[in-house]
Amino acid sequence: LQKILILLHVTTSVVVGKMLMILFPNAMKRYILKLGQKSRMNENPKFSYENWGPTFFSFKYLLFVLKVKWKRLEDEAYEGHPAPNAPVVTSSGEVRHLLDFMQDNRPLILNFGSCT
Repeated sequence: LQKILILLHVTTSVVVGKMLMILFPNAMKRYILKLGQKSRMNENPKFSYENWGPTFFSFKYLLFVLKVKWKRLEDEAYEGHPAPNAPVVTSSGEVRHLLDFMQDNRPLILNFGSCT
């Protein structure tokens, strides 16, 4: 049921967005550029609006958003419920799942960091 609701919501958004791009191209360009500012996509001078702007509200865009939103349904964690068994990539490049690292009844500790 959740996937059907997501399908209806995303499809409606894409259809309305596409219609607005056709009817009001300048206003939609400004709107999409504002979205690009939020995600910092338009900070790269070699990556202009013409490269990514027209892809908004396309069929590929629809499929990508659906895939991401459907995948996120599996990744949600709720207090008091088991943790999601999310896929992870090991340092050797092997794809495993978080719970593959559990050993007996020992707690699994995740340590996140970065290296610059």
